[in-house]
Amino acid sequence: MRKALVKNWWDIQVLCDPALEDTVFWRFELLGAKGTSSQRKLSQRLIHTYFPQDTFELLDVAAVALLMRQDALCARLPIPQISWGLIDEEDWSRSWKQYWHPQELGDRLLINPAWLPTPKTDRKIIKLDPGAAFGTGAHATTQLCLESLEMRLDGVGQGAIIADIGCGSGILSIGALLLGAKCAYAVDTDPLAVQVAAENREMNGLPSDRLVVQQGSLEQLIATLAEPVDGILCNILAEVILDLIPQMGEIAKPTTWGILSGVLLEQSKLVADTLEQHGWVVATLWRRQDWCCLNIRRS
Repeated sequence: MRKALVKNWWDIQVLCDPALEDTVFWRFELLGAKGTSSQRKLSQRLIHTYFPQDTFELLDVAAVALLMRQDALCARLPIPQISWGLIDEEDWSRSWKQYWHPQELGDRLLINPAWLPTPKTDRKIIKLDPGAAFGTGAHATTQLCLESLEMRLDGVGQGAIIADIGCGSGILSIGALLLGAKCAYAVDTDPLAVQVAAENREMNGLPSDRLVVQQGSLEQLIATLAEPVDGILCNILAEVILDLIPQMGEIAKPTTWGILSGVLLEQSKLVADTLEQHGWVVATLWRRQDWCCLNIRRS
């Protein structure tokens, strides 16, 4: 059983114009939110997100409300309605799970919440309990990564060795292995994410030598990998990706490819330019809403 690392959570709700939804998600992700979800409410979107109380104080909550107001004014959209309150660990667990349902992605994958029965399907099933770690498959960036993986691992990509930097719940590594990758080395700086990824590995019946989960980042992979990898996965914020790019070549070989997401469309040129400066080429750029996914290869 997972040991609770957080006792109380801020439950923040934003009722906003649908056109503001991506910006709200981006704001929450930037601030380190856990378990963000969205649902339709009449002509608007109701977005729930959660922050641990021990790292997010009331002053931070007030700052979020101000940022949302400024974002709406800049976009010339109605000011969103924002409310918040404290809930305990048990209520948090129940609250966000009620909005998450099985989801088909691409042609071959299905993400199934661990607490629901396994459906009958020909798709590869990723059983998942993300807990407080990022990665449920609901966010556009995760969807883009998994769809890119499906294409990359079709045929010639079978048997690939993968590095997953900022693995969160482990969803991308598990998806890669189910699609035919040989093994994945997953790292995350958040100890809770490492714990969650390891638990999801067990839930999907994957041995620890096929999905190696460690705390750390690219430096940890550079220090521990016995050989370069075939593919690099990175679904985190663009600011972090920019910091990683100069050293990514240290775990790559001439044929290594990468799938990078968590990048807003307006940030894509800066990321692409930085990649080119360090020996990478953007082969394709996929877009969903305001987010994009860069499929890259060595130049």
